[in-house]
Amino acid sequence: MDKIMIANLPTKIEKVHFFSKDFDKSVFIKRDDQTGMATSGNKLRKLEYLLNDAQNKKCDYLITNGGIQSNHARATAVMAAKYKMNSLLILKEDKKGKTEGNLFFNKLVGSKIKMLDEQQYQNLPSIIKDLKEELIDSGHNPYVIPMGGSNGMGALGYLDAYYEILNQEEQLGIEFDTIVVTNGSGGTYAGLFYGNKESKRNKTIIGMSVLNQREQAARDIVHILEDMNQYRDSHFRFSATEINIIDRYIGLGYGKSQMNELKFIEKFAQEEGIILDPVYTGKSMYGLYHELKNGNLQESQNILFIHTGGIFGWTDEKMNMLFDSM
Repeated sequence: MDKIMIANLPTKIEKVHFFSKDFDKSVFIKRDDQTGMATSGNKLRKLEYLLNDAQNKKCDYLITNGGIQSNHARATAVMAAKYKMNSLLILKEDKKGKTEGNLFFNKLVGSKIKMLDEQQYQNLPSIIKDLKEELIDSGHNPYVIPMGGSNGMGALGYLDAYYEILNQEEQLGIEFDTIVVTNGSGGTYAGLFYGNKESKRNKTIIGMSVLNQREQAARDIVHILEDMNQYRDSHFRFSATEINIIDRYIGLGYGKSQMNELKFIEKFAQEEGIILDPVYTGKSMYGLYHELKNGNLQESQNILFIHTGGIFGWTDEKMNMLFDSM
């Protein structure tokens, strides 16, 4: 399937020395935080396909949803501005309501924003339907992108990434037996998993959940995987039992931080010069470290962690929480 070539690819792979002093494992990191376009991270790979589809359908409005600090919503807003389209972001409001982080950049690029409280957000499908119809009635041709860009089409971006990794393995002379990625809406994991199955490799694909418990996360991923079949002329069957989700590091919940998580991110930054964020990659790298510390992943020797970006998740609240403790 065709896509718009936007991202700076291939993203590089580098060794992480942070783990070597504590574990007899080789850990590498794939720098998908460097895909470009306002540090849009993993979202850019998905949007290459979704934006191409929107343009083919001559759409002039992108509609998507997420939390108030959604990386995907910000990436969508930035891409809409670049390609002379409008964007409407439907965001779950928080009580603070500060214009910072991703929300600031959404406004900076001119996105229209609809805030919903917790109760309203439960009716999201009908609200999206109504807003889409309003735009159509006013002469627009809107295109709806699901949360995180996570449908079968968007996940093709990480199917591409999987094959990119296989090519890099040959160049680096390394074979990764395990790939670890943050799991939120499921599209990134789905693309990697599909590539693993399609290429008949036997890598372990691990999703560190920052949003849903394992059962719900696995169901969401299976739905995306089944949707991907139509774009690959395949008839793979998938079961939730195949999906390897670790949900022990969600902590206080999506977007909520604990001091031990923030201290880990700080230590990692000081030792590696790589910035993780407190919502996504910080929790998942923290999870990987503690899985190894607790004696899990015994069969994993060469581990590749996908850095999916998310630096704007460092809001004032989280920065103050960390540095006020010093």
